[in-house]
Amino acid sequence: MKITILTSGSQGDTQPYIALGLALKDLGHSVRLAAFENYEKFVRGFGLGYFKVRGDVTAIAGGKSGKNAAKVDNPLKLLLSFNELKEHLFDVQEDFFNACEGADIVVYHPGAVIGHFAAGQLNIPSVLAAPFPMATTNEYPSLIFYDMPRFGGSYNRLTHKIFEQIFWFASTAPLKSFWKKEFGALPKGFSNPFSKQVTRRNPTIMSCSEFVFHIPKDRQPNVHTAGYWFLNEVGDWSPSKELQDFLEGGDEPIYIGFGSMGGFGSAEQTTTLIVEALQRSGRRGILASGWSGLSKAVQMPTSVFVLDHAPHTWLFPRMAAVVHHGGAGTTAEGLRAGVPSVIIPHANDQFAWGRRVYELGVGPKPIRRKNLTAESLADAIRLALTDDIKQKATVLGEKIRTEKGAETAAKIILASAE
Repeated sequence: MKITILTSGSQGDTQPYIALGLALKDLGHSVRLAAFENYEKFVRGFGLGYFKVRGDVTAIAGGKSGKNAAKVDNPLKLLLSFNELKEHLFDVQEDFFNACEGADIVVYHPGAVIGHFAAGQLNIPSVLAAPFPMATTNEYPSLIFYDMPRFGGSYNRLTHKIFEQIFWFASTAPLKSFWKKEFGALPKGFSNPFSKQVTRRNPTIMSCSEFVFHIPKDRQPNVHTAGYWFLNEVGDWSPSKELQDFLEGGDEPIYIGFGSMGGFGSAEQTTTLIVEALQRSGRRGILASGWSGLSKAVQMPTSVFVLDHAPHTWLFPRMAAVVHHGGAGTTAEGLRAGVPSVIIPHANDQFAWGRRVYELGVGPKPIRRKNLTAESLADAIRLALTDDIKQKATVLGEKIRTEKGAETAAKIILASAE
């Protein structure tokens, strides 16, 4: 079969879908992955078909709307930031739709809801594939409400509906504009599609481990937590001699990196803070500069190695602990590695992952970026390296590594066409 996967977001958002595509390819099927133009080389490097989606993610992240999105710390701000980002979504609707033509199944990110309607137009199955938990339940709130006060089952259920509506709100105007231009009228039953993805032909799958978020008793049929969709990034990559020498030159270091969140105008201050925290904790460190840039201008002691890039799959198991922003993908890699995590949430669902890591006992309480000091980070690193947290992280990592998330999800996708 020919399967189209619609992705949305940064490289970290795209990676799980490459893993999913490779699992489908391994089962003998043809996969075309639609992703922003920044990632063509990245996608093709894994041997998958590629369909270009117009838009420069790096430019968007560095612009006003991207910077505002990086500061979101409550649901209202998320809604407003999605509203700002709508201006970037008009052109991509046409690209997403064209990517679906000729497919037998459409798999789509919740930020690419046109996948549901394109599949309906083409009379083929659609699969909602979320790179994070996204299914209504009474048992716990949605990610954007997870680190907020709790008010019981009905409230929890409402938070999931709000989460869905925010994604739908961001897509509605550009989707309507494209569809009316292309077909003259909106498709029959045009409404939020997420609650409709609960049948065998139109299922929902989520990239998450049941050992991280348990499967609730009130989950609807055909909504699946399939395990994480991990991408083996290593390929023909190998560490530089400098990195290898540093790793072998002392005790296991602490990884610190904030991915695409970076410094955003305060890179030098953030880097200085990190170096001081490592010195206070008495630990060596690997500082990942990230594509939005922690500063290389700061004078580094010999106990700190500045890293441009290394696959988390390879690097994290070699660390004593990992300190990061709490993105869904980075958190998953840290948990799989079986090492303690220290989460410094900056925005969006990162607060949820910080709290969940703490609840699972595999890391200390998260420290919001605005509250971060060298002293608080040093204290968190020391706490992360206590025997209890290290042991719990080891056990959770072992459990997660037993799952075959991408392979399981691929079989669910294929079953939708039976």
